[in-house]
Amino acid sequence: MPKETEKLAEGLSPLERKIIPFLNLSPREIREKTKLDSTSLLRALKFLENKGALKIVVEKNRFVELGSNGAYYKKNRLPERRLLDVLGEKRTLGFDEAKSSSKLSDNEFKVSLGILKNRGLIEIKNGRIEMKSERSELTKQMFEEKFLEKLPLKEDELNDEEKSVFEKLKKRKDIVEVREKKIFTFILTELGKKVAGREFRNDFLEEVTPEIIKKWKKGKVFRKYDIYSDVPKISGGRKHFVSEAVEEGKRIWIELGFKEMSGKKVQTSFWNFDVLFTAQDHPVRELHDTFFIKDFKGKISDKKLLSKVKQAHESGVEGSKGWNYKWKEEEAKKVVLRTHTTCLSAKKLFELKKEELPAKFFAIGRNFRNETVDWSHGFEFNQTEGIVVDENANLRNLIGYLKNFAEKLGFKKIRIQPAYFPYTEPSLEGAVWNEEKKEWVEVLAAGIFRPEVTAPLLGEPIPVLAWGPGFDRLMMMANKINDMRKIYENDLKYLRNRRAG
Repeated sequence: MPKETEKLAEGLSPLERKIIPFLNLSPREIREKTKLDSTSLLRALKFLENKGALKIVVEKNRFVELGSNGAYYKKNRLPERRLLDVLGEKRTLGFDEAKSSSKLSDNEFKVSLGILKNRGLIEIKNGRIEMKSERSELTKQMFEEKFLEKLPLKEDELNDEEKSVFEKLKKRKDIVEVREKKIFTFILTELGKKVAGREFRNDFLEEVTPEIIKKWKKGKVFRKYDIYSDVPKISGGRKHFVSEAVEEGKRIWIELGFKEMSGKKVQTSFWNFDVLFTAQDHPVRELHDTFFIKDFKGKISDKKLLSKVKQAHESGVEGSKGWNYKWKEEEAKKVVLRTHTTCLSAKKLFELKKEELPAKFFAIGRNFRNETVDWSHGFEFNQTEGIVVDENANLRNLIGYLKNFAEKLGFKKIRIQPAYFPYTEPSLEGAVWNEEKKEWVEVLAAGIFRPEVTAPLLGEPIPVLAWGPGFDRLMMMANKINDMRKIYENDLKYLRNRRAG
C-alpha cells in the first residue's frame, strides 16, 4: 500500500470506510448502497475532502414546485375546472347557485369567472352565467392542469408554453412557488481514485474506555484523528433578540426612575379611545385601522368616570368646547385589540392617588393595527409607553426624556418636530436617522395630555407628559435589520449566528 494511501487509511472514520468502496458511484447510488441519510453521506464526503481524496461540487438549481394551494388544487381540481363542471351540467346558472354548487370561496369564484370569460368559455347575461363552449370542451385538459401534474420542474428548463402558464399561476395565491435547491456531487482527486472501490481494515479503536484499558491486547491500534477538520457548531440555548431588546428597554426606563405598568391586550373602546379624547367619528376608530372583537360588548363599571368622559366629548371640560356631538355609550363598549399602550397610561392615571404624585411609569407591550405590512409597518408591533405626572412638568422635560431614551439605545441623530394627536397638546413627533436606509424614520409620538384627558382621570388638569415610541423600529435599527418582517420570521441561521446582546 502506497504511503499516502496508508496514511489516509489510518485516519478513516467509520462513515468514510463505509462509503469508500462505492466512491465510483453517484451520491444517490452511494446512499442506496450504504443506507446512509443525506446528512451522514455529506459529512463523510466532507471528511474525505479535508483529506484531499475528493472535491465537493455544489450546484444550485431553482425548481418550480406546488404551493400549498397548488397541492390542494391538484388533488381537488382547479376552481375554474370545478365551476366549469357545474355549468356543463345545466348550461346556465345564477351567480349564487353557481357559487354554492361549485363550493368555491368568494375569491376563487371571482377568479374563475374571469378566467373562463377571457377564454370565451362562458358569458354573463342579466346576472346569469351561460356556457358558450360545446360539451366536448369540458373533457379537454387545461394548460394549468397539465402544468401542475408535471411539477416539480427546473425553472430554467421551462418551454415557452410552460413559462406562460407559470407566470399566470404566480399571480394567484400559493399555487406555485420557486425554491432553490442545492445538489451535491463530487470529483475524485488522484488520491481518491487510488482508494475508490477498496475496503480498509475497520478494527481501529475509536475511543478510550476503562474496559479497553483493563483488557488491552497487543496489536490493537487507535484510529488517528483529523484535528484539522471542521467540527459541527453547537448552538446553545439563548433568548430571542426581541426578548433581549425588551429587557434592555425596561432596564433603561428603570434606570431613569420609572415604574413598570402592564395590562391586557384586549380593551374596550372606552379605555382605548374615549378616555383619551378620541372622537367616536375619528377615522382611527374605523375598521381599516382597528381590529374589533365581533359580537362582544365590554362593561364600563365606573359610571362617574363615564359621565365625565361623556361631558368632555360633548361639551368640554376646563374651558374647552369638546367635540360637540352626541357621545354614545354603546360605541364605547365595543371591544378591540389595543391599538396602543396609551390605554395602560389612562388606567394608571385613574388609579393614582393625590399623595402618590409626582409619579413616573412606563410599559413595553404588543399592540395591533390593521396596517399594510411592509419593511417599516406590521399589523402587530411593540410600543414603549411612558408618562410623567408632575405639576411642574413641561415640554422641555418631555424632549429630554425622549432624547435620553433614544441615546441610551444607541441613536445619536434625533429630530424633534411639532405634530398633532387628539389627546395631547402640545404634541410632537421624533425621528431617528436610519444609516442603512439613509433616511429619517419616525419612531416617537409624544405630547402633554390635554385637560379633557387628565381632568376626568385625575380629577384636575395636572400636566402629564406622555409618549409612545414604536419600539420595533428602534429595535430594528439597533440590530441593523432593514426589514421589520425579519424581526418575527425566526430565521434560525440568523438567530444562531447573531452575537448575544
